[in-house]
Amino acid sequence: MTATTGAPSPVPFLLTPQQGEAARRLLSYVASLPLHAVDAQLLAVVVAIRAAQKGVGNLTGQDLRSLRLADAEGAVAAVTALGWQARGDLIGGSPDIPVGIAVPGLADGPDRRLPFGKVKRSRVSGWTSRTLNAKPVKKTPPAMRLAALYLAAHAKPDLPGALPADMPEHCRAVLPDLLAKGFLKELDGTTYLLADAVRHLSGMRTPPAPTARAREEDAAEPLSWDAWKAQASVALRRHVEAVENCPRCSLSPGRVSEAFMRKPVPAQLDDKVLAAYAAWRDSHPQPGPRAAQFAAEFRAAHGHGPSVKQLCQGLAERKQSRRLRIYIVRQLIAEGWLTNTEPVPWTLRPGKAVQPGAPASPVSTRARTS
Repeated sequence: MTATTGAPSPVPFLLTPQQGEAARRLLSYVASLPLHAVDAQLLAVVVAIRAAQKGVGNLTGQDLRSLRLADAEGAVAAVTALGWQARGDLIGGSPDIPVGIAVPGLADGPDRRLPFGKVKRSRVSGWTSRTLNAKPVKKTPPAMRLAALYLAAHAKPDLPGALPADMPEHCRAVLPDLLAKGFLKELDGTTYLLADAVRHLSGMRTPPAPTARAREEDAAEPLSWDAWKAQASVALRRHVEAVENCPRCSLSPGRVSEAFMRKPVPAQLDDKVLAAYAAWRDSHPQPGPRAAQFAAEFRAAHGHGPSVKQLCQGLAERKQSRRLRIYIVRQLIAEGWLTNTEPVPWTLRPGKAVQPGAPASPVSTRARTS
């Protein structure tokens, strides 16, 4: 049987051969667990890859809902019965507060079941999310999305591959549906081939050894914005999407990609900048509380923190040079009024100097582009 597909996708492969092996090891680990319901198995995949490095995987109620399980409460109960300990309420708690789930056997040590390093764990986690949300299967039942993970992990990009031996039976039952949905290009007995649109999810590939010239060209060629996002962690990609899709900032794609992809360059300070800062500080003797309040209100309204420029403009200041704005924010961070996730943009938020329950100073919360 063969399904009709569109033009091949230009999206680069998400996994290296070694990372593809790690993805298959993750799925084999979940297949070995005494879980019988597809909801519990899908939940176990997501929790296990997040816990693969430190033994504790963080999951929010919103993450759980995004899995679109038929019986989320039953799935949580099933993994809890394995001894996986949730440090909070995933079902009835706040949907935005991460709940740590401790998974025995995945903590760092010589006998851990998934001995992944930071980069490998992050790449496989990102691949898992991208596969579950691939357009052909995004809104399908859990059995089809779990099957998509198994098929992608064991897929060769250009040649038919054998169906995974450890794929659950309820996943095998929906293989014709995956062909009809366009996730598969071919399905013939015990072999299959991914559709061109999801070919970049393939986990089994043997790239040719690059020549010296090819290596030089690869090193010189910058990543595309899509490729950069494909390599980002799930948390970073979620932050990027919050900035990209913020209706209040309305930033151009070029502005967002440039801010995230550029290499940080330390701002050069000179006597002119220091003198301008001294004059600014004389006229603003206590800017810390106002800056922290603005950052908190901005984050609540936008879903992400302000940029350096947005923060300084939001404090109703007159136009300042870029170097002065950077130095102002740097000092506010040093004093504890602000903090950020260096060097990720749009992550400013109140720092440790902010006392809970302290009265807020009035600030302007008008939204400006960075």
